[in-house]
Amino acid sequence: MNHYKVAFISLGCDKNRINCEQMMFLAQAAGHQLLPEPEGADVCVINTCGFIDAAKEEAIAAILRVAALKEAGLVGKILVSGCLAQRYRGEIPDSLPEVDGMLGTGSYTDIVQAIQDVMGERPVDFHGNINCTNDDGQRVLSTPEYLAYLKIAEGCSNCCAFCVIPQLRGRYRSRTMESILLEAKALSENGVQELIVIAQDITRYGTDLYGRRRLGELLTELCRLPFHWVRLHYLYPDEVDDDLIDVLAREHKILRYIDIPLQHINDGILKAMNRRSTKAEIIALLNKLRQRLPGLVLRTSLICGLPGEGEAEFEELCEFLQDAGIERAGIFQFSPEEGTPAAVMEHQVEPETAARRVELLVELQSRVMDAYNESRLGETLEVLCEGFDPEMGCYAGRSYADSPDVDGRVFFTAAGLVPAGTFVNVRITGTSDGDLTGEIEE
Repeated sequence: MNHYKVAFISLGCDKNRINCEQMMFLAQAAGHQLLPEPEGADVCVINTCGFIDAAKEEAIAAILRVAALKEAGLVGKILVSGCLAQRYRGEIPDSLPEVDGMLGTGSYTDIVQAIQDVMGERPVDFHGNINCTNDDGQRVLSTPEYLAYLKIAEGCSNCCAFCVIPQLRGRYRSRTMESILLEAKALSENGVQELIVIAQDITRYGTDLYGRRRLGELLTELCRLPFHWVRLHYLYPDEVDDDLIDVLAREHKILRYIDIPLQHINDGILKAMNRRSTKAEIIALLNKLRQRLPGLVLRTSLICGLPGEGEAEFEELCEFLQDAGIERAGIFQFSPEEGTPAAVMEHQVEPETAARRVELLVELQSRVMDAYNESRLGETLEVLCEGFDPEMGCYAGRSYADSPDVDGRVFFTAAGLVPAGTFVNVRITGTSDGDLTGEIEE
């Protein structure tokens, strides 16, 4: 078998990142050399997201950037994998002729064969069964050595009316607890300090495989390993029960940070979304979580402009966000994705109206976040140092309230060297554009 120089680019969510890390391991194990950048690669693999319009645009832009390198003779072949390849299998060859081959979301493990075929000028069009993917493979971590994501399930069976994920990733499939713990043990032995447990919906873990929810049991076992922090993404509100809350309250390694996608609060919109919670149930759950988990920081995602959302429904959403004091929120404009029920619903909201509502909600959320940051002044927070930031002239890190890449940071001064991956205590003395500032407590 010939050996080649291969570069990988991964876009989209961290679940997608894990698939890319698995492909990187398989390529490396087959003898190929991994390059950190596309320049000089015989093959560049672009692992794409195709969830919403913005993700598709980002993926296409990345393909075109690498295509320019290919035209300049700096890249040999281009393989496109992931959700965009899965969703637009028939369109990509004509619309993006620069692409030399594709791997859908059911064919990540075919990467070695795909490299050989594309370099041998053979057609590459791998699209395996999206309901039978192998998620137990080894990985080459692309995160800092102190941080890793652990995917405990693939796919989604929630079938929200606005979401195309089940069509791209298949039905919900839990990994066995044994395989998860084996991988987690290896990560801990390699020095990972912050473990982020992820899936499209971690609260349903085990329901398909074991006939019951087993997330609480899994988390209890993970907390027996020498991780310092265990962070959770994403808990759906209709599956959070008292047993799980007991585990969250008992295990001190599990951070008081919950990413719980709510999407909306109006009962009519929730029903149209095919969500299974009501406004009253959501408010009761958040109140219970706040009561049982002191210091809890909540993150959620909200959608503006779903068909049927009028001014009254939007105002209700604004009032909820303000009253609930949700510290972190991603605000998204409804995207009518082809193949979803919401795309063909009556009473579509004008895109300009939806965009204006996003701006208003973002402004409201920024005030909530500012109030939260002000409340931390004078406190001492444990911070995971991520290195020295030359632009700020000080160190940068994250507290329990900050998930990587989506939340704020803590900038702090220190008298001596603070290596990345070190946990330090920082006294918060100020705020800066949504971030916290402070000084290390020696």
